[in-house]
Amino acid sequence: MKSIQIVDTTREEREQIVAQSIGNIDGACDGCSPGLLRMYQDYIDGRKELREINMEFRTRYTSGATGPDKAGCNYSD
Repeated sequence: MKSIQIVDTTREEREQIVAQSIGNIDGACDGCSPGLLRMYQDYIDGRKELREINMEFRTRYTSGATGPDKAGCNYSD
């Protein structure tokens, strides 16, 4: 498998990588394709690696909420 890192690809190859990964980018099936393309534009332009973009995307959806406080363990001695 060929590397998909910016240093190992051309802009055209990066466009193809994103297009193949997203799927039907020309269709307006649910309106999400244009947003996904914008999300990966920094990769296509050679500014950020895919790994960086995906990590940033995942970080945005981390709320930081820890959930309810644990009152104690019912199984303690």
